[in-house]
Amino acid sequence: MNLNTILPSRSTTVPSGNPILLQVKGLSVAFPTPRGRVEAVNDLSFQIAAGEILALVGESGSGKSVTARTLVGLAGSRADVRAEAMTLAGRDGRMLDLLSLSERSWRRLRGREIGFVLQDALVSLDPLRTIGREVAEPILAHRLLPRSQAARRVEELLGEVGIPDPDHRAAQYPHELSGGLRQRALIASALAAQPRLLIADEPTTALDVTVQRQVLSVFKELARAGHAVLLITHDLAVAMQLADRVVVMQNGRLVEAGQARRVLSVPQHEYTRRLLAAVPTAATRGRWLSSAEGAPIRRRVVESGGPLLEIRDVSVSFKRPDGSRFDAVKKVSLEVGRGETLGIVGESGSGKTTLGKVALALRRPDSGEVHFEGRSWSELAESERRPLRRLIQTISQDPLGSFDPRFTVERLLEQPLRLRDDLDRAARKRTIAELIERVGLSSELLARRPNTLSGGQRQRVSIAQALAAEPKLLICDEPVSALDVTTQAQVLDLLVDLQSRLGLSMVFISHDLGVVQHMGHRIAVMKDGAIVETGPVEQLFEHPRHTYTRDLIASVPKLSAERHSLLPAKIG
Repeated sequence: MNLNTILPSRSTTVPSGNPILLQVKGLSVAFPTPRGRVEAVNDLSFQIAAGEILALVGESGSGKSVTARTLVGLAGSRADVRAEAMTLAGRDGRMLDLLSLSERSWRRLRGREIGFVLQDALVSLDPLRTIGREVAEPILAHRLLPRSQAARRVEELLGEVGIPDPDHRAAQYPHELSGGLRQRALIASALAAQPRLLIADEPTTALDVTVQRQVLSVFKELARAGHAVLLITHDLAVAMQLADRVVVMQNGRLVEAGQARRVLSVPQHEYTRRLLAAVPTAATRGRWLSSAEGAPIRRRVVESGGPLLEIRDVSVSFKRPDGSRFDAVKKVSLEVGRGETLGIVGESGSGKTTLGKVALALRRPDSGEVHFEGRSWSELAESERRPLRRLIQTISQDPLGSFDPRFTVERLLEQPLRLRDDLDRAARKRTIAELIERVGLSSELLARRPNTLSGGQRQRVSIAQALAAEPKLLICDEPVSALDVTTQAQVLDLLVDLQSRLGLSMVFISHDLGVVQHMGHRIAVMKDGAIVETGPVEQLFEHPRHTYTRDLIASVPKLSAERHSLLPAKIG
């Protein structure tokens, strides 16, 4: 196989004379399963030069993460790894054969020659170590600085990846940080030993757009300094803005590759075109994302009358370890109409999730109050609120963390139904069958447990579980941020369809402005615990008034104008 025909010349921003750091030729990775051998990666070839950023894109199951783990010797003991060549250029100029390394050699290589950023920071970070010790480990393990100087370097690294108060954060443990802060700490740890090749597996999934921009600028600086970056992402706009070249994978195989701007502007392969058409943007608003034709959506008109949910002058503060108070939410007032989707956007720490917890009555406000259906909600005693809780349900970013791993899907859906006095056992079974069909899943999944499901399937089960209570309002907190673009499209289409058929109201909390632009009727922008701007989606995106809103919109990575030609002209 001729690599030169697969991989066209790099973008002009990458010096053509730069040496190749990583070369992969004919890589195949397979795993034994009870049903037979599964080929996760099949005959994959690519190379990365010093100073270059290469993006691997594709939906879940395409083989991206297996490829990344194989390149750092973490494919697992059961993996059958084969390749014609898989080599890395060492600092001394010699080519290292990655297929023949011992585990001891891999330990010397990881961190120093190859840095690795995993997507799931909470699992990757040691819960018993502070963030400072975690980031310092590669510095000390490779003896790059004396212990006396490591703490200062750790603070510099945390600052470089956008962590505020780095000296304070360095003393905290992973569970004390938000998902975005944990992800940034993991990136700082991967960069600590200044590896020549950085492999980043979905490094920006949990990050808001402003922090994402800062982290991506770190990757750009690495490339300018002669390092190579292998970026694995389902965010095609990030790949467009950051990468020199892109490799598109489907079912373990390379289906298209070339300069990022060419591939993602004028894709040649039907699969690449389908991925791009599923990205939510202003151009997709009012259309089904998972429809090949981009058919128009007949959305329910927001009902007139009083608001379903009212948040009035709500403030919430937290006590810091040093005894001081942190104002997470500051005198926020919002309304959600019947049948309306209100998007709430803002960077990490802006108060979005805390406000969602107040709406769910999982957090009592310090001042202000919440009304639901015209009645007090936040001031009710829990015994009075409990019978009404079914009317407000939540869909979280991580359904697996909220499911009991011992339960089957059927039992998970049966739990909320047991709270309804109007259903006997036979009626519960009929309702479960209706719910699983409503969210587009097969009844065969009812006997399976959550850890055997894909991310998209788990999210659909979470939606079905929320619908079991027949709610009027859904609080959706980053419900699609961990999903690949095609699965995300299916889940977003499902939520729009359910809203249209059932008249649901939704509060959609997200750091993805494209998703909120596609889903919302109105948007509220939060910064430092306060609402800085609200308005209809079109008005806010086309004529933002507040400087912070303009900065947020400007920070969103964008696909080129040619991408919109993949969609039919907007109707209505």
